[in-house]
Amino acid sequence: MKSTRLTPLCFAVALGLGTLLTACGEDKKSAQATDANAAAPADASVAQEIIIGNGAEPESLDPHKVAGVPESNILRQMLVGLVSVDDNGKTVPGMATEWSSPDNKVWTFKLRDAKWSNGDPVTAEDFVFSFRRLIDPMTASPYSSYLVDAHFANAQDIVDGKAKPETLGVKAIDEKTLEITLSEPVPYLPDMMFHTSVKPVNPKVVKELGDKWTSVGNYVVNGPYKPVDWVVNERIVLERNPEYFDNDKTTINKITFLAIEAGAAEVSRYKAHELDITSTVPPEQYKTLKAELGDQVQTTPSLCTYYYEFNHTKAPFNDVRVRKALALTVDREVITDNILGQGQKPAYQYTPKITNGIKDFNPEWQSWDKAKRAAEAKRLLNEAGFNESNPLTFELLHNTSESHKQIAVAVSQFWKENIGFVNVTLNNQEWKTYLETRRQQKFDIARGGWCADYNEPSTFLNTFKSKNSNNNGKYNNPEFDAILAKTLGGDVTPEQRADLYTQAEAILDKDAATIFVYHYTDNRLVSPTVKGLTTTDPLFQWEVKNLSKVAGN
Repeated sequence: MKSTRLTPLCFAVALGLGTLLTACGEDKKSAQATDANAAAPADASVAQEIIIGNGAEPESLDPHKVAGVPESNILRQMLVGLVSVDDNGKTVPGMATEWSSPDNKVWTFKLRDAKWSNGDPVTAEDFVFSFRRLIDPMTASPYSSYLVDAHFANAQDIVDGKAKPETLGVKAIDEKTLEITLSEPVPYLPDMMFHTSVKPVNPKVVKELGDKWTSVGNYVVNGPYKPVDWVVNERIVLERNPEYFDNDKTTINKITFLAIEAGAAEVSRYKAHELDITSTVPPEQYKTLKAELGDQVQTTPSLCTYYYEFNHTKAPFNDVRVRKALALTVDREVITDNILGQGQKPAYQYTPKITNGIKDFNPEWQSWDKAKRAAEAKRLLNEAGFNESNPLTFELLHNTSESHKQIAVAVSQFWKENIGFVNVTLNNQEWKTYLETRRQQKFDIARGGWCADYNEPSTFLNTFKSKNSNNNGKYNNPEFDAILAKTLGGDVTPEQRADLYTQAEAILDKDAATIFVYHYTDNRLVSPTVKGLTTTDPLFQWEVKNLSKVAGN
């Protein structure tokens, strides 16, 4: 996810580095939280309705069965987890009003008085049920390992089928008190509790309706909005939930999410005033639109990385020489500067350099010129048995998007020009099919992108752990797993943790685990009639409850 933070706040506001604020008093692990941002002031003369381009049709609206950004954009408006984030990406209360831990291993969350949209109270047992459901192998969640990464007690054994979900380290002390027990100290655990996968579902409704609970008319929410209309591959419409605890501070009455995969089509509908916010800005139109629309084109840094993922279970991509040759000959600067041109940065490491707690990693080959990289790539492929008479032939998978296609064509040309004996066939699939193809390892190389679930390097690096459910390429290196395990030692300082993350990046480079291409920027068109959209949260976890509409020109 697809892909991505109190008065006083004493857990690591440095987001995972264990750095404690000095104003916290004696109890340096407790947190007493303030409420999230109120909505921006509204214009009473304007209908408080907003239309948002959301890219692809969502795979599902079940928070425990999705992994993508289009799904999270919608679910974030309907379900509220233990915590939320404000416009600066800072962790603020959600269903929990405060949290504390004496040792970063046992965490206590105190819940507010809140209701589900059907009138049921939101309780600690709802979170117990939801966490168990997320990790239950029967749910088959693409994010089942999220609680493993968060080091919930017994999480790995449950994922492996060695223990029952009921043994997970989570319990309800009483109706409004939730206790989470970890196997290792995780100072940034509260920051992880905003993610889509750890949002709650209503146990009674899920048990009664099964998979049909996500249908319009059945869906029960604890957040600001609930679904009232869903036309597949066209639109999903949400309206205000009067039971939401902060409904009085919510302004927008109706949200329409449109499934428009083509960026050019989004732009056309935006110009026709049929969209208030687009999901993207097509690279080929960026400069023209910037000149034409000025500040309506918003560009902000992003904690996301674009990459090409190898299928490590399939020859010849189980050969590091083949992977390294292909990684060496992708011209990242041409992609960022000439093809995209929206402020993206070439990626020579997985974790974006603006992530809290990461150091720069610069591989030796980064400084090589094009000729030296090409010569080394040919040598490696020759050693692996590929040459003019036996060319390397494979399929490159990407999901439907003109931008993805354009980059895939360019990358194919890089390989052909720099190596020569590489034959690539492009395979374009629509979003749901593409996701399933990757999860089942039915690909050679696939386009991928990862957006941070929280602002700390582990949100990226964890996805390469051998048992991580988002490790679609099935990369496996025990040394890498061991390095990440060391980062959670109770006596590890922030500086030592950063050094360990650098070592992990070096291992990924040595193994050519994946071809990291570029670090994103967020680019979108935003109508001047929309007020309150954040430009300061690097995770861009916007919430419509904080927006309002005003009259246009």
